[in-house]
Amino acid sequence: MKAHLLYVEDDESLSFVTRDNLELQGYQITHCMDGKVALEKLKEQKFDLAILDVMLPEVDGFTIAKQIRRYDTETPIIFLTAKSLKEDKIRGLKLGADDYLTKPFSIEELILKIEVFLRRSKIIRPAQPSVFRLGTFEFDYENLHLSGAEMEKTLTQKEADLLHYFIQNKNTVLKRSDILTTLWGEDDYFLGRSLDVFISRLRKYLKPDTNLKIENIHGVGFRMVEKS
Repeated sequence: MKAHLLYVEDDESLSFVTRDNLELQGYQITHCMDGKVALEKLKEQKFDLAILDVMLPEVDGFTIAKQIRRYDTETPIIFLTAKSLKEDKIRGLKLGADDYLTKPFSIEELILKIEVFLRRSKIIRPAQPSVFRLGTFEFDYENLHLSGAEMEKTLTQKEADLLHYFIQNKNTVLKRSDILTTLWGEDDYFLGRSLDVFISRLRKYLKPDTNLKIENIHGVGFRMVEKS
């Protein structure tokens, strides 16, 4: 049984073609013509992935993504946008979206992105709970939970994936391109800006432990250092 996707798009012609192609791939599609209806559907059931147009009647795609991330840090979100402004793309990624496609887009590219994110959401996270000691912190990757230094934080899926990747490669220089390809599926300027946002968040969370540091290796990438 293929995944159940939420598809929110108010363009009738585009949505008909896109939905038809996705259903031919075996996906179960719930299509909504406006954001208000989409929010109601999200209250009723769980989706494996959300495809959101940015400009929508009633409630826009950014607001839908924000609502999804309030209670769900795992479901992949792909934005569809006719806008090419950097600010709009970066805003979407900051809200917790995993990727975006600028209209007009190819169905093949959309399907590829869907497959990548669905596969990653099932494979990157371990089958069994994985708990790591990181300085004075305890990191429960399976449950997206970081605790220590008199703080507790529930991470987003992407924050947890990035921290897990750093832990797996502690004291090793990681290239930006490798991080982006591993966690986002491609090396892209806008995704790179999103990576910087996530790095800043992790630094803030880990700041209470002065023996932990995510170093910026100029022109190359990053390295997580844990002093003994």
